[in-house]
Amino acid sequence: MNGPEAGRSDYILDDQVGFVMRRVNQRHLAIFAQMIPDLTPTQFATLAKLCELGQVTQNALGRATAMDAATIKGVADRLRKKGFVTSFPDPNDQRRMFLTPSPAGRDAFEQLVLEAHNVTRETLAPLTPAEQDTLLSLLNKLT
Repeated sequence: MNGPEAGRSDYILDDQVGFVMRRVNQRHLAIFAQMIPDLTPTQFATLAKLCELGQVTQNALGRATAMDAATIKGVADRLRKKGFVTSFPDPNDQRRMFLTPSPAGRDAFEQLVLEAHNVTRETLAPLTPAEQDTLLSLLNKLT
């Protein structure tokens, strides 16, 4: 078979990496929402990284969490509204915003970290410990 029909008959959606990864991500998001209902995974990741780094610029936090400037701004705004993040402009450049976890943010993170570990455990539960290590290693190679 040549032309536009070539390759169509052997394309099985269920065998495509993007489709499988999306299904796994949907499962993970459902587990996360059940165990940590008050924050999105993106909000939790931002709070976790901010608690790890301490004071950091909004753009640097975005890079550290693999979020573009618009996304990290929205996430930071929502965390600020929850009282988990404080912010202040750089005195030398008013366009640059510094973020820091508030005491309430640090407390929330400390209270949720056990559940976050449980989310990971539940997401990976169908795999043996060796398979879990292999999966994480392979996924990290793809980033």
